[in-house]
Formats: sequence, structure tokens, C-alpha cells
Amino acid sequence: MKKLIMALCLLPTFAFAQQKIDSSYKNWYYESRMDLYNQLNEQKADILFLGNSITERGEWHELLPGKKVANRGIGGDNTFGVLARLDGVIQQKPGKIFLLIGINDIGRGLPVEVILNNYRRIVIQLTQSLPKTKLIVNSVLPLNEGKLAYAYLKGKADKVKQVNEGIATLAKEFNLTYLNLHELFADEKGALKADYTKDGIHLEPAAYVDWVNWLKQKKQL
Repeated sequence: MKKLIMALCLLPTFAFAQQKIDSSYKNWYYESRMDLYNQLNEQKADILFLGNSITERGEWHELLPGKKVANRGIGGDNTFGVLARLDGVIQQKPGKIFLLIGINDIGRGLPVEVILNNYRRIVIQLTQSLPKTKLIVNSVLPLNEGKLAYAYLKGKADKVKQVNEGIATLAKEFNLTYLNLHELFADEKGALKADYTKDGIHLEPAAYVDWVNWLKQKKQL
């Protein structure tokens, strides 16, 4: 039974085709970032941040002086896009990877099981290809409904919770460090703190300073 469950989890995305899955990720911006990243893959990194615009907007190299830091965030990216570019990440052989992905999948209405199936595939590929690398998985950030500038993300707080529960379960299964970013970024009602965002999803630049300090307090940096 356990082997059957694992096999189902590893089914390719076409297994969900009847649910009208939008697995697209390539666009002019994705390809332009990849043109850059593909020229940098031979540079070894101590720390690599992997994700979407929330990752890309972090000035990690300045926030972590003295470290070889690679920012592999791409605005608008989703789990399908991350899966497609893992070879470059693996080529850099980073000592540590911070993975934060999923909100754009949620925004386009992908089923939770599809998101977590992709997430599992990402984790398996990274852990098998980089056995000496510490992989740290992060929860999807909370949203602030009152400030949200994008209608497609309205009413998605429950789905964020479901995805995060799944990520936490995967982290436990693979013996990975799971960081619940809501501890830092959520207010008492569970929304993204108003002071940290202008559009209800992205972080203000100063928030990254608090983020790095929080990671240091957690002894992850």
C-alpha cells in the first residue's frame, strides 16, 4: 500500500489533466532570468534562495555580506517552473537551499494535490542530487486581504493553509527543516502584517532585514 501511495504521488502532471491544469510557466520574463542564471551556474554558492518574486526581490547578497549567495527567484514562477530549472540549481552545489514556492500556483487555482505533487518532486530531485546540501523548506507567506491588489488571490487564505500543512508533512517525511514564516510575517488574525506590504502579497524591502535577522535567530544562517 505504501508503495502504491508513493507511486500515485509521483504521477506526472498529465494525470490531473481532467482537472484542466494550467502547467505553463514560460514567458519572456522567465526566459530572460534563465538567460542570466544559466551563465552563472558554474559559480558555487554557499546559500541559494529558490522561488518566485518574493525571493527575487530580496537583496540577499547585501543582507548576507561575506557569503556566496545566489538569488534564484523569478517573478511569477510556480512549482512547474522551479521543476524545469533544477538542473542549474544542482550544478551550483550550494551548501544550503531556502525553497519558497507555491503562491502563484494557488493564485491560478491549481488543486492542492497538484501543488504538493510538484513540491514532492522538487524535494526528491534536490535531496537525491545534492545529498550534502541542507534543504530548508518555507511555508507560503500569508496574504493581507485588505490590501490585496490582485483579485485572483482573494479568498485564498484557506488554500494557503492547506498547502502549508502539506509542505510541513513533506518536510517531516524527508527529515527537512520546515520554517513557518507566519511566525514572523502574520498578524494576530493570521494576515500578512500591514507594515510589511503595500499590495497584500509582496514584502516591503525593509521586511527582508527582519527576515534575515529572524533566520539568524532560528540558527538557519
